[in-house]
Amino acid sequence: MKVLLAAPRGFCAGVNMAIESLDLALSAFGAPVYVYHEIVHNQYVVDRFRGLGAVFVNSLDEVPAGSNLLFSAHGVSPEIRRIARERKLRAIDATCPLVTKVHLEAIRYAGEGRTIVLIGHEGHDEVIGTMGEAPEAIVLVETPEDVDRLEVKDPGHMAYLTQTTLSVDDANRVIARLKERFPAITAPPKDDICYATQNRQEAVRLLVTESDVVLVLGSQNSSNSQRLAEIGRELGIPSYLIDGPQDIDPAWFDGVDTVLVTAGASAPEKVVEQCLDFLCQTFQATVDVRTVRREDVHFPLPRELRGASASQI
Repeated sequence: MKVLLAAPRGFCAGVNMAIESLDLALSAFGAPVYVYHEIVHNQYVVDRFRGLGAVFVNSLDEVPAGSNLLFSAHGVSPEIRRIARERKLRAIDATCPLVTKVHLEAIRYAGEGRTIVLIGHEGHDEVIGTMGEAPEAIVLVETPEDVDRLEVKDPGHMAYLTQTTLSVDDANRVIARLKERFPAITAPPKDDICYATQNRQEAVRLLVTESDVVLVLGSQNSSNSQRLAEIGRELGIPSYLIDGPQDIDPAWFDGVDTVLVTAGASAPEKVVEQCLDFLCQTFQATVDVRTVRREDVHFPLPRELRGASASQI
């Protein structure tokens, strides 16, 4: 068996920043450090931090007044920030800057009196946070059919935004329908879908034609990881989203010569290595790294942690 190991894969700059932030916060302040929602959507990462004393909560009512609180990479609404201030929580904002960009665009478009169409998945943490910036101005759509059902007061005064972790193809289909129905709709100055999401999707599209099976490392609640597996399936290749080697079914590889392995933007390299070890030991696989794009993006730590380092704490 040959394994095509996609590059880039795994952690993006926003995830790296969020994980480093929580590591530093635990070292600086000690356990517990409370985290609003999962730090990133990956079970391995969440379990590791639980073991270090992080407490993940879905309501700030669960956080004792005066505690240390970290906002996850997916961002939060102004209402959550207000509650945190009221409860005198010491907040550390680890929101991905690319998500913050979408929030700022929402605020600007709402200030201009536009109806904002947000393309995204209902219930996703990032979507909840973005909609919270201007709930009276934002409507959520997920499919072209949702666009067909839209009714707005002023079709000539609209704008659209997208969740950062969408499938590029899916988003483009919705955007095309929006432009058909509402030709005057305003687009964001720069694409909202993050660079890492696009790069990982591009790598799968380019390499899947050489593959018999696709393995995507990532958790089921990771939107960008789900999209990678969907791309493989849409191109007719069996594709599986797994958290680690414990999820692999050897029967998937009956008669298989080539396996494409990649990882979503919240999946650590350690679980990739564990899966490669499994494939090498079980099927005597050889690994061929295929680099499609090079990434050198780095985001600074939240201001609450700047100047801190593992050696200084």
